[in-house]
Amino acid sequence: MKYIFKIIKPFWRRLTISLSFKSVAAVTDLLLPYIIAYMLDEQIPELQASTNTSLWPLILLGILMITIAFSGWMFNVIANRNAEWIAAYAVKELRHDLFEKINTLSANQVDQLTRPSLISRMTTDTYNMYQATGAMQRLGIRAPVLLLGGIAMSLLIDPILTLVMVSLLPLILVIVYFTSRVGVPLYKKTQKSMDKLIRTLREYVTGMRVVRALSMNAYEIDRFDQNNNETIERELKASITMARINPLMRVVMNIGLVIVLVFGAFRVDIGLTARGEILAFVTYFTIILNAMMSITRVFVLSSRASASGERIYEVLDLPVAMQDGPKSIKINQKKPHIEFDHVSFSYLQKEKNLSDINFKLYKGQTLGIIGATGSGKTTLINLLMRFYDVDQGSIKLFGTDLRELKQNELRETIGVVFQNDIIFADTIYGNIQFNRSRITDEDIDLATEVAQANFIYDKENQNQYQMSQKGMNLSGGQKQRVLIARAIAGKPDLIILDDASSALDYRTDMKLRKSLNDKHKEASKIIIAQRISSIKDADLILLIDEGKILAQGTHEELLKTSKMYEKIASYQLGGETL
Repeated sequence: MKYIFKIIKPFWRRLTISLSFKSVAAVTDLLLPYIIAYMLDEQIPELQASTNTSLWPLILLGILMITIAFSGWMFNVIANRNAEWIAAYAVKELRHDLFEKINTLSANQVDQLTRPSLISRMTTDTYNMYQATGAMQRLGIRAPVLLLGGIAMSLLIDPILTLVMVSLLPLILVIVYFTSRVGVPLYKKTQKSMDKLIRTLREYVTGMRVVRALSMNAYEIDRFDQNNNETIERELKASITMARINPLMRVVMNIGLVIVLVFGAFRVDIGLTARGEILAFVTYFTIILNAMMSITRVFVLSSRASASGERIYEVLDLPVAMQDGPKSIKINQKKPHIEFDHVSFSYLQKEKNLSDINFKLYKGQTLGIIGATGSGKTTLINLLMRFYDVDQGSIKLFGTDLRELKQNELRETIGVVFQNDIIFADTIYGNIQFNRSRITDEDIDLATEVAQANFIYDKENQNQYQMSQKGMNLSGGQKQRVLIARAIAGKPDLIILDDASSALDYRTDMKLRKSLNDKHKEASKIIIAQRISSIKDADLILLIDEGKILAQGTHEELLKTSKMYEKIASYQLGGETL
């Protein structure tokens, strides 16, 4: 409940108007049974006993009842529209804050929360909050007013019968309390199962081609069904548990109604209560019953929203893991552009993914990195981009620790192509320019030339050619060249290509490297590759395995000092000059 109050607090003025209208509408509902009782017990007997047959008093009461009913309807319509507006915009702001917060999370925090869980919190959990916020406004004030007002009007009509009815309320509260103690934790478990289901679906969609290529469809369907069944079982358990409240309440209230009718009939028979009062009392009893049902519905929705709100604010309340540094980048040619000084790092704080990494790269130089899959090459780039902070040691840019630099400024100086990088469903121009206003058309033309992406000019509409999601209407090599063009279009000081030329043929790869050296002489370059031919001209080459640097030096030096490098070179280059 506290999470709902937190998100609607900025809209308190509009909320006050909405709740006021709802209260007035509820009061109009309470007036009608009392007027009916007055007509039955006062006006009609008086009309029957009088020789004056004028129906005007009844007609006027009828007009009054129609006016009250219409006014109540109008107040309800206005209040409900207002409630939906507040719920929609409150959750819109909540989604915005959540998205903004996710954008500031460190990679380590994202790993701990998991991506499927973040997607679930952004979608399912915010929708639960929307439903509960709307219901709280529509029913959260109306139901209590009807409940308390119904009891007050019942007391006004017949205090003795009201005591019979009110005596049932403690039993109902006990039912709600014990059911909620079981139900609310079940909703949390349901959301965790939903996270797991989304993760399974995401993995399948991402790796669909691999699954089909290996004929693993049946296995994936079975895995999905297991997670789906687990989610449904938990959802059913939570829903059935909370659904017990309404039937139990109806049983209790209906038993109370029977008692009231029997007791009321006895009181009518002995002249203590009028017939119209019994009719009004039964109507108020029904109003109270419906109010209790509405309160229960709000309670069920708020219980679900409580679990969702807790998950959402778990993200929103996370501390900033990576504090922005105060310093700007100052180029100092005398100091290394990049220096790794005894760097060690672990993703899960269990075993080291990088251990005691040391190297220096001066401005304008090229660093080549080669190693087996999982050896830590991409981890090294993640640290350099400051997606993670090192556990030990330091990474320096022109002598300044990365942790002392402004993160946005750091990343603006770097152009990077990651493994399995993303192409968006946009034009080629849009994918390269990427909403960076500082990049001109001339920059894009130069970037496509350097990236050997001349195929663009053979396409319909050239760089305005519309690409499908993930660039499915381009070949692997074409996608890589578009990604390289995106990385270098901003004229970065540091260009990082993480296995970015694996789909290029040797000739195109060679042209790309030559063009990079010619057009971006001042930029430092880091090239991660599986092929030695892509890095053999680098000023410094790192041979990495299991998070450690096995050897470093130029191509010629490594051929003399590293047997492993010599073996790889001999295998890959064959008869070429080593």
